[in-house]
Amino acid sequence: MRLEGKSVLLGVTGGIAAYKAPEIVRSLRQRGARVRVVLTQSALEFVTPLSLQTVSGEKVSTSLFDLGQESEIGHIQLADGADVVLIAPATANVIGKCAAGLADDLLTTILLATRAPVVVAPAMNVHMYENSLVQENLSRLAGRGWRIVEPDVGSLACGYEGLGRLPDPNVLLEEVSAALAPDDFARETVLITAGPTREPIDPVRFVSNRSSGKMGFALARAAARRGARVVLVTGPTSLADPRHVRTVRVETAEEMARVVRGEARAATVVIAAAAVADFRPSRPAKEKAPKKKGRSTLELEATPDVIATAVPRGPGRVVVGFAAETTDLIERARGKLERKALDLIVANDVTAAGAGFDVETNLVTLIDRAGTEALPLQGKDEVADAILDRVARLRTSRQRGQAPSTRPRVSRSAGRAGRRVQGRLQRR
Repeated sequence: MRLEGKSVLLGVTGGIAAYKAPEIVRSLRQRGARVRVVLTQSALEFVTPLSLQTVSGEKVSTSLFDLGQESEIGHIQLADGADVVLIAPATANVIGKCAAGLADDLLTTILLATRAPVVVAPAMNVHMYENSLVQENLSRLAGRGWRIVEPDVGSLACGYEGLGRLPDPNVLLEEVSAALAPDDFARETVLITAGPTREPIDPVRFVSNRSSGKMGFALARAAARRGARVVLVTGPTSLADPRHVRTVRVETAEEMARVVRGEARAATVVIAAAAVADFRPSRPAKEKAPKKKGRSTLELEATPDVIATAVPRGPGRVVVGFAAETTDLIERARGKLERKALDLIVANDVTAAGAGFDVETNLVTLIDRAGTEALPLQGKDEVADAILDRVARLRTSRQRGQAPSTRPRVSRSAGRAGRRVQGRLQRR
């Protein structure tokens, strides 16, 4: 999700992970956000205002009693000017003060004054993080709507190994994006398929395709950001499991069909983005076949059509398919839409520049029974949100008994006024 036009207030507290703050700022700015930084007095022991001012391009605030800023009631301006507040790293001390409603410095004062959503990324010693008092404080903040980012497991600065590392900046960006996203899928269970399948020739070789799974994973992240319960069924990929998504990994088309058949009953939206192999070897060998001179013949048979056979249709479910083609894009996609009784199909010409396999962008056309909408070349995260926008309109139109509109939605945000803060404490 891009963050153009959004203002992020980054609160940095006094933990060793504060040294990562410049990288967080840089990542936010690369997404288009304006970033203003507030350092606690303890954070000044780990990172300098000059370094953060350099990477943010904004004045860094450190004191509640700065005469220059407080002459204009600076802490209120900072609170009101933020679209989202990210505290990273968040120490046990600051978490405790926030849970108790204390405001004895600039950051905690801003947190009491702001109406923006708040994202908290704890980072500390594993035993400190697991302390019942810290967990109670985090639960209290989550109950108030603050979004808690569970720390990573790994080597800690104190020498311990365990839960307590500040997550990668990309994870924090995803949480910030989720805090800003609409919650229009909060009542939905979304089942998504992704990646290729592998159909074995023998224990070593297989038949597959070029799919990387990136489009399906982008859809899973986008649906989770927008509040959905998401199940991702994926073939073999090198991508990490998305946070807040239940991921099921499979190998073959048969395995994918079996899992999808079981999960689809509870799904209100099914998006089949996987590039399922169309054929598989009829008689896979149990042992590695030796290499032979001359020509060899491999007998193939059709694999199960996952979306056609494993997903039941009904008025309470939106079913979305994909059509990756090299010729006659619209005609072939429309044929699949009708033949497979889909509500929406996402068509893309994989020979087009920037729209093939294993790239970060996509160029797609959305087709349903109301019409066709060609989207510009854009990142797969943006394509995923556009697909979900269309799905949301399909569901709304179906509930009203109207034909769905193909007109793109102008904005998914109504501004800060009346924004409902969403959050939940993620526990292992």
